[in-house]
Amino acid sequence: MRFVDLIDKKKKGFEHSKEEIQFIIDSLMNGNAEDYQVAAWLMAVYFKGMTLDETANFTKAIIDSGETIDLSALRTENCPHIADKHSTGGVGDKITLILIPILAACGVPVAKLSGKGLGHTGGTIDKLESIPGFHTDLSIEELIDKVKNTGLAICAQTKRLTPADGKLYALRDVTATVDSVPLIASSVVSKKIASGADYVVLDVKYGSGAFIKTPEEACELAQWMVNIAEKLGKKFHAVITSMEQPLGRAVGNAIEVIESIEFLKGNMTADIKQLTYEMAALTLCELGICNSKEEAFSKIDDVINSSKALEYFTKLVESQGGNKIVIDNYRFFPQPNYAFQLKAENNGYISYIDAYKTAYACKLLGAGREKKTDSIDYSAGIYLNKIYGEYVSQGDVIATLYANDPDKAEVAMNYLKDAVVISYDQQPQRNMIFRII
Repeated sequence: MRFVDLIDKKKKGFEHSKEEIQFIIDSLMNGNAEDYQVAAWLMAVYFKGMTLDETANFTKAIIDSGETIDLSALRTENCPHIADKHSTGGVGDKITLILIPILAACGVPVAKLSGKGLGHTGGTIDKLESIPGFHTDLSIEELIDKVKNTGLAICAQTKRLTPADGKLYALRDVTATVDSVPLIASSVVSKKIASGADYVVLDVKYGSGAFIKTPEEACELAQWMVNIAEKLGKKFHAVITSMEQPLGRAVGNAIEVIESIEFLKGNMTADIKQLTYEMAALTLCELGICNSKEEAFSKIDDVINSSKALEYFTKLVESQGGNKIVIDNYRFFPQPNYAFQLKAENNGYISYIDAYKTAYACKLLGAGREKKTDSIDYSAGIYLNKIYGEYVSQGDVIATLYANDPDKAEVAMNYLKDAVVISYDQQPQRNMIFRII
C-alpha cells in the first residue's frame, strides 16, 4: 500500500477501507508519510468528503493512536455510566463551570478534560486558572483519584490522548482544511471517547460568536458527531444553541468564574439557565437518575437552592489547590487597574449585542490569545450591565470594560460600541436552543 495511491483514490471520490484508514494514521504517526502528502490527502477529503463508515473508522484510528482513559473505577451502583460535556466554543460560555458541580451534586461523577481559549473563544482551563493556586495540569491518575475523593475534577487536555488528532490539526490549520465536517466531527468525537465517557452531551453553537454561522450547518455537524459516536458504541446528544450574542453578562476569565459562582448561589440569567438546565436534564435522564425532564429540573433546583452544587464547586477548587476564599470574596481574584464604562446614547431596549465584536474587544483587553503560547490577563474582561431585552435610559451604563492598559481599552471600547444595538421596541423572549439531536 502506498500513501500516494490513497491520495489519488480520495481525490477521485472513492471510499477508503478500514485498513486504508489505519494505514493513513499509522503513516502519519510513524513518519512514513511526509507532511505534504498528508496535507494533500486532507485537501482531497475537504473537497470529496468521507462516508459515515469512513469517518467512524478514521475516528477509531485516531483514538487508537494514543492512550485512552479508563474511568470504570468511577462507576457506582446509582450511576453506572460516566458522563461528559463538550462545547464547540463560544463567547461568555461558562456552562462547564456551572454544569459539572450541578451534575456532581446530583450523584454523577465527572472527570472533565478541557482546553485553553484560542482566537475569540474562551477556554475553561484559562477561567479556572484565574483562581489563585488552581492547578489544571493533572495526570490521568491524579484526575481519577480526585474524582474518587470529591466527585468531580477538571483538568487540561493531555497529549497522551489522540496524538494523531494534534498532528492532523496542525496541518489542517495551515492548509485551510479546518472547516471540513468529517474532519471536525472525527476530531471532537475521538477526544471525547478517548477521555473515557459513555455518554456525552454536545453543545454545538452557531452564530456570530461561533465558528459555525448557521443553525443548519450546526445541525449537520451535530448529526455527524452523534452518528459517529453511535457507530463506535457510545451515546451522544447534541444541543444546537445560539451564539449570536454573549452568554450571560460576563466575558473574560476571572469575571466568568465570578458569574458562575453567582449562578450557583441562585443569581442567574435566563440564557445560561436554559442551556445549563437542558444539558443537565438530558444527562440525568440518560443516566437513569431522573425519569423525566420535569423531575430533573426539580432536582437541579434542589441542589442549587440547598447550596449543594456550590459546595461541589468549592470541593473542586480545594481539591485542585485553589484558594476557596474567592467563592465568598471576589477581591481575591486578579484585579484590573482600570474600569471604563460604555453608556447609552439614547433610550430603548437592548436588541442585539454582537458576540464576535464583544469577544474581539475582550481579546484586545488581554483576556484572549492568538497563539497557544500567548499569555493572558486573567483580570481583563467585559461585564454587560445590560443584556438583550433590558431597557436602558440615556446615560445608563451598558457595559463595563476591565483592563490594565488604557490604550487597549480605548480601542476595545470602539468595538464594543459597534456591538450593541438599541431599539425602541420591546424585544421578544429569546429561545437559546434551536434543536436537540
